Amino acid sequence: MAARDGALTGLHGPAPTADLLVQIFDPVGRPRGTGFAADPEGTLVTSHEAVDGAARLLVRAGDAVTEVTGAAITPLPRLGLALLHTRGLGGPRPLPVAAHRAVGRGAYVRIAAGGWREARVLGTTTVTYTASDGPRLLDGALELALGTAGTDALRPGGGAAGGPVLDAETGAVLGVLGTTLHTAHRTAGFALPLTGADGPLAALLARNAATVPAYGADLNLAGAARLTAAASAPRVPAARPERVPRAEVTRHLETFAAPGAHRPHGAAEATEWAEAAEGTEVGGAAVLALVGPPGSGRTTELAALAAHRAAGAEASPTLWLRGSDLLAADPSLSAAASRALARAAVPGGCGAGTPVASGMPGTPCAEDLRPERLARVAREGGRPLLLLLDAPEEMPDASAERLPEWAAATAAWLRTTGARLILACRPEYWERLGAAFPRALLYGPGTPAGRSLPPCVALGDLGFDEARLVRARHGIPDTALAPADARHPLTLRLLAEVRAECPEPGGRPDRHEVLSAHLDLVCLRVAARLTGPAHPRGTAVRRLAAHVAGQVHAAARRCLGPGQGALDEASFALLFSGGATARPGAGPGAPARAGIQVGGDWVPAVLAEGLFVRTGDSHRFAHEELGDWLQGMHLDVEAALDALVLRGASYSAASRTEWYGAARPADGPAGSPPVPPAPSVPPHRIGPVVEALLLLARDRGTAELTYQLGRLVDALEVLMPAEPLAADLRPPPGTPLWWALRLLAETLLRVPDATPYTAVLDRLARRILARYAQARPVPAELGPPLWEAVRLRAAERFDLLRRLVVTDPAPGAPGDPACPRFLDAAARLLTADPAAVQPQLTRWFEDDRPLPATPHATVATAAQALLYTHRHGALDHLTEALADSAHPRGEELLAVLAEEEPSAMRRAVERWERDERPARRAAAVRYAPRARAREAGRALPHRTSPALPAGAATR
Repeated sequence: MAARDGALTGLHGPAPTADLLVQIFDPVGRPRGTGFAADPEGTLVTSHEAVDGAARLLVRAGDAVTEVTGAAITPLPRLGLALLHTRGLGGPRPLPVAAHRAVGRGAYVRIAAGGWREARVLGTTTVTYTASDGPRLLDGALELALGTAGTDALRPGGGAAGGPVLDAETGAVLGVLGTTLHTAHRTAGFALPLTGADGPLAALLARNAATVPAYGADLNLAGAARLTAAASAPRVPAARPERVPRAEVTRHLETFAAPGAHRPHGAAEATEWAEAAEGTEVGGAAVLALVGPPGSGRTTELAALAAHRAAGAEASPTLWLRGSDLLAADPSLSAAASRALARAAVPGGCGAGTPVASGMPGTPCAEDLRPERLARVAREGGRPLLLLLDAPEEMPDASAERLPEWAAATAAWLRTTGARLILACRPEYWERLGAAFPRALLYGPGTPAGRSLPPCVALGDLGFDEARLVRARHGIPDTALAPADARHPLTLRLLAEVRAECPEPGGRPDRHEVLSAHLDLVCLRVAARLTGPAHPRGTAVRRLAAHVAGQVHAAARRCLGPGQGALDEASFALLFSGGATARPGAGPGAPARAGIQVGGDWVPAVLAEGLFVRTGDSHRFAHEELGDWLQGMHLDVEAALDALVLRGASYSAASRTEWYGAARPADGPAGSPPVPPAPSVPPHRIGPVVEALLLLARDRGTAELTYQLGRLVDALEVLMPAEPLAADLRPPPGTPLWWALRLLAETLLRVPDATPYTAVLDRLARRILARYAQARPVPAELGPPLWEAVRLRAAERFDLLRRLVVTDPAPGAPGDPACPRFLDAAARLLTADPAAVQPQLTRWFEDDRPLPATPHATVATAAQALLYTHRHGALDHLTEALADSAHPRGEELLAVLAEEEPSAMRRAVERWERDERPARRAAAVRYAPRARAREAGRALPHRTSPALPAGAATR
């Protein structure tokens, strides 16, 4: 067959092009055979007869010729094959190899022998191959039915040796032609298979499966990765180049996604794991939840993982889904995965239509698009199929109601197929969804402290170094944000966008001000897009931007209604669509004014500027945190708390006066009509309620928020059950107790300064102590992490910790370390900032209450032990704090330090000798002989150190 326009012809329909093959010559230019590339690195496969006895060969691909010598030639005579390692050919394109299936009798194939020809497989047989070192019997050779012309083309020395045999449907290589192979009854029409190999060929075939896509019956790992990428493309957000890797989160994600089963954590989970894995193909962890509040970077981390798995030649199968992709009738996640994969379908099935990768042999079949098949291929290839489910909160209401059944079916599907699932959601949603999965299938370093959550990977603010690097990449000075928001990922990103328009905004904005500035900026961009490039951003455009902002606020009010916080198509069109013209300050469809003609449909402009995104058949705010913040502006807090927590309960005027010290201030001017939430509000819709509480302090003062928090504290006494202390108090999500606990804790943790709410914390501490005295349980939300993280001055914080430390459980008691101890919290704070904490702990010396969890210890001795154990953080500050305390326990500890830390005590004595205060000089006289003698190495009477209470946070 002749070559025409660079393509080999001779077959009906599409045929592989000439750049799929190479020609092999001896040094003087005589043809030795043909070959094809099997990986992107330029490794060629040919027959052994093409290289037999040659130490130097020439390889031509198109117009490029390269020399192959010595170690670059890998003969495999016992297989009748050879490998050539080339560099710099610029081609050919690699062909996929069908390395894991038998070829059926009667199958049609295409062979490269003097052009592309069609042949049929008659079966397999054992052939004789005579090499320069003698004959060999090779098993499993394909016997081909060829015409006369084809038989002539396979004559020895004709250059056809080593040519690929392609499956007519999938385009994958089934074997390699040989021209010197023969049996007793035939001498032509044989090809050697590429199956059952080991050594260099096995490694090459593994690379081929991972890097060269094949579909249909020959679907391989690379094909599975290509299909999942095509199905995910419409939904995967672009990975942000300025993203700073979060080392701990990245480590967990990559460990979970790596090949190999993950064993459970702990003996109890091991038993459950064994039961869950019994009768299934795989076992171990199959679900990882990336849990964090809005704006913490959940989607960013998923997108970075997806980009990492898609990078390089050896991509891993990864399918991206959103909660909005799920339907109410879906029995499990596999149904949504099937629909997503259908987006990658090619009309006509195998052998027809346009391939996923243009120019590559083969096209995907309907069978390829089944997630079960993709999962099997991925598992056999050593890279499990990974499903990324972003924002499962967007799941339809009907699906959310049957969450336990959905989770159980999804878990069974994951166990059976070997696929793995990473989902990213809010803590409130994971609390319910995670409880529905078998615990043995959950991956995570443990339950986050202070949260009644199943195992997960927690995501919060950036670390100090990570935040510093983010600010540097965005050009944001370290002092450009309020300290409480300087490590918040979304705040930093939005501030960077604002600063790009206004490089020197001035001041030190907090999160609220950044969100407000970002909203103004986006609305201005929408207005500029509506008016077109002919109009500068003058007064008229700013008026239009103000009206766009008004429509955005109207959208936020509508999102407060029942449902998942999104706008249906009709509502969205009503808010952002209108007639042919509009004027600034008027609604869509109003007559034009000021010479600005505005198209009636605002939807494209609003979507183009990224203010809203389409999810399924609805629209929602692109940034969930911005949406919560806007909705919180329009929420009636008192009505919301009545509906969610108090169920219409009223508080007397005396209760209001108790919290304010006076009559409750009058409500501010009413804005838009309040939209109180219904009692059936999903727990993950807590965001707008918390934002509304936070806005109270900003808009009406801290007294108003103090009152509302006080209502929640008072409600706890009524809502918390009276059960034995050993009981695990975990209120079901969505119950009044759950809402009260979460709203109280979330709000206290997010206020920039909790000092004005010390009265609330004091009353809450008294309630906890009262319940402890009555042997009643205290929820984890009110445990040590809350008191450790709330933004308080050290004096107020340690006064509260001192009062609560008596409620600590004994080390090793049930629930430890899931329920951390207040003494451990004090130790962590002491380690983090010893100079600030040491004086606070000396105030505990007056408290002689016993610690029930630590025999023979009191609060005072615990403080003494903590200061002694963690003394090396700031020894000089410690000696000063102990001297300032003027307490016998402080003197005891100073005496111990004089023996064990003589250098530090010598420095202290030298300072005190120059001090004008009589007490300091007296201390210098008292401790100078002991410290100087000890430093000089003289023996002194032994003095024991203060006893350390068992388990007093020495870790």
